[in-house]
Amino acid sequence: MYRREFVISAGAAMTAASALGSGLGAAFAQEAPATPAAPEAPVPEKPKPFGFEDVAAMARDLAANPYAYRDADLVGSFGNLTYDQYRGIRFRRDRDPWLGSRDFALDLLPPGAIFHEPVDISLVDEEGIVIPVKFDPHMFEFDQTLFPDGVDYETIGNMGFSGFRLRAPLNRPDVMDEFAVFQGASYFRAVARGTLYGISARGLAIGTGTAEGEEFPLFRGFWIHKPSGQERSVLIHALLDSRSVAGAYEFRVTPGAETVFDTRVALFPRQDMTNAGIAPLTSMYWFGPTDRTRVDDYRPAVHDSDGLQMLTGGEQRLWRVLSGHNTLQVSAFVDQDPLGFGLAQRARNFDAYQDAEARYEKRPSAWIAPQDGWGKGTVSLVEIPVQNEFNDNIVTFWQPADALKANERYDFNYMLSFSPEPPDSAPIARVLETMSGQSVNNATARTYVIDFDLDLFGADDPVPQVRASSGSIGHSYLLRLPEQGRMRLAFEYIPDGTKPADLSAVLNGPDGPLSETWIARWTRE
Repeated sequence: MYRREFVISAGAAMTAASALGSGLGAAFAQEAPATPAAPEAPVPEKPKPFGFEDVAAMARDLAANPYAYRDADLVGSFGNLTYDQYRGIRFRRDRDPWLGSRDFALDLLPPGAIFHEPVDISLVDEEGIVIPVKFDPHMFEFDQTLFPDGVDYETIGNMGFSGFRLRAPLNRPDVMDEFAVFQGASYFRAVARGTLYGISARGLAIGTGTAEGEEFPLFRGFWIHKPSGQERSVLIHALLDSRSVAGAYEFRVTPGAETVFDTRVALFPRQDMTNAGIAPLTSMYWFGPTDRTRVDDYRPAVHDSDGLQMLTGGEQRLWRVLSGHNTLQVSAFVDQDPLGFGLAQRARNFDAYQDAEARYEKRPSAWIAPQDGWGKGTVSLVEIPVQNEFNDNIVTFWQPADALKANERYDFNYMLSFSPEPPDSAPIARVLETMSGQSVNNATARTYVIDFDLDLFGADDPVPQVRASSGSIGHSYLLRLPEQGRMRLAFEYIPDGTKPADLSAVLNGPDGPLSETWIARWTRE
């Protein structure tokens, strides 16, 4: 571009100089034969900026070949690390590729411990040029108390990274808070302003909750675009690979009071897939007011999420409360073109948990909002039994009704948001809390107490509609609690022996539902 402009300017200057000469010179110039113009120098083409379709082409090529698993050779100071040792390795702030930016910071994460699959990381500059980042152990600081013999840099080769984290002034203008991290298989987490890490997202779930066992895809590589001075988001491209499928991902991540991932996906199955979970979310639920008697603990509840919230294609609002079960539970909610679903943490006060360290009341909710028609399928919920709070055991995702066929391309677009509450402000009463215990009137029955937000109800009481897929519903009643701002629905459920049951309740007015539909699953403990 610059060369072409220079040639044009030189020609213009010569013409102007001729016009300023003597008349004789001008006449002579007119009589002289014309000199052929020199050919313009070719304009060098700018390289095409790296983008989503470049990753999609890589994924298509990967899917055309058998899956090849990669494992890093963790040696030297990165081999056989304990949990504490791994946490004692920290990225050096002076090695930040975006050092000097007041808007974003980037940390590269070391391999070791449970992170042994190498991840390739490249940077993409503002011109769209890809710059691969070579692994260098000197990028990291090692806690001397955990590595008393020092670090053997000479034996460490290019083992690859395990992921990366992003920072921004999320809660204070003078502090670069961590707001997102990509690390481990296809997992990533994020926080919004005022929240702490809890729920995770994934690139893809395969076979979750099935008898065949789960397959865990990996993000093999990332391309992280450097934001310009005016941008308030970070653009990330990722390449996913697994035995069954390869895929291309694009995340445009905007941190704030609501941290949003504008997400684009292209999947290329290696084989027909009937068990693909799109836009999966993973969380932890150990116990709460519905199943408090199962656990001997001083805290009233321990969970990162307490329910699955759904907005169906027909604009029906559902709240499936989570519970602890002794056996694996899989629920499927049939829908077409869902408008949204996610795992929410609705109990947002300290008294609900009484945990001064974990601060479960600060865990974010996560919400998936499809941006195009996803067709027929199910919002699936998997609840896995656990004995403590240290393992994620709740998974939800969209499962298409039709199989994803080998050698085809499937595209999905959705917004994933992390925030204290899912972004649905419809004027309908929400469930605030669910409690359950043995009935005082019938030893074989169970009492359920559901508190709805009272603010949206008028002077006339709604009409409760309570159902059970098995067993029967006993006495029920409504009670207003004005000081607590709650409309309480209580009822007895009489099980049919040990047969599991799905329970539902909704508060109706003359023109239809005034509340979301509450759903719970009962199992014999």
